[in-house]
Amino acid sequence: MQLLHLIEKTVVGMGYDLVDFEQAGRGLLRVFIDFTEEEADRGFITVEDCEKVTHQLLHVLTVENANYERLEVSSPGLDRPLKKLADYRRFAGQEAVVKLRMPMAAAANRKNFQGILQEPEEDRLKLEFEGKDGPAMLEFTLADVDKARLVPKVDFRSRKA
Repeated sequence: MQLLHLIEKTVVGMGYDLVDFEQAGRGLLRVFIDFTEEEADRGFITVEDCEKVTHQLLHVLTVENANYERLEVSSPGLDRPLKKLADYRRFAGQEAVVKLRMPMAAAANRKNFQGILQEPEEDRLKLEFEGKDGPAMLEFTLADVDKARLVPKVDFRSRKA
């Protein structure tokens, strides 16, 4: 069974969303998990969530005789990557940084944009950004994206003393 499929099946089966996965040097597997959209009101991924997923993945990877040396499971962080169409739907209305694979002629031949994600229409993604002549709308597809991440928002005033 393919490693990515095995990890995704395990993580999703535990009620989490697989945000990203990478195989780094020296046999390191990095797995980034989040709550599903339905469970998003639970807040942020905790150390306990990561421990639970790590324990299960270690068991599954051992049984499947996967080739790895170390496993890291963590939250995607405040600057969560946007990988799937569902991510763009889920985070519509939030600020994001989008880097396209190729410059867009309709957007002054730029590749890098920061703005507010709009609700996708079918497979068309939208980002409202500040252009040189005022607000502008970038329309693109998932295939156009090189990297996209949420812009972290931290409100220190809401912390309790």
